Amino acid sequence: MTHSFGLMIETLVAVLLVVTIGYCMLLNKRLLRLKADEQSLKATIGELITATEIAERAIGGLKHTVRDVNENLGDQIAAAADLSERLVRQLAEGDAVLGRLSRIAVAARSSSSAPAPVQVPLEPEPPRVSAAKAAMAATQAFAERRRANGIAA
Repeated sequence: MTHSFGLMIETLVAVLLVVTIGYCMLLNKRLLRLKADEQSLKATIGELITATEIAERAIGGLKHTVRDVNENLGDQIAAAADLSERLVRQLAEGDAVLGRLSRIAVAARSSSSAPAPVQVPLEPEPPRVSAAKAAMAATQAFAERRRANGIAA
């Protein structure tokens, strides 16, 4: 009985060794797969870091561009408003000069000895808007829209 008992223990140890070897082979395969996945994960992480850095640089460039455009646009709108005000003053001065000239012409006609022929227009002419007044009105409308939208500083 001692001989068979020893054989049984030896067989049990051998079976356990075979199971252990099999389990070690299974773990080895899983570890190899895990290492392969680790390498591909490292490559993916590297690509992600590179893409993130590129995106951060692009966002920084866009912020800088927006800041420059906002400053330039604000300056241009301020300059356009100043130009509009100057044009309004010049148009008012031009209207005043035209009024004085028309009064001089009327006075010159009334002081002459020969009566001036009266010309009656057949159809009333629509009021003419000068190109300067139209440009001034367009500039003012543009500046007002920009201020209303909150774009101008």
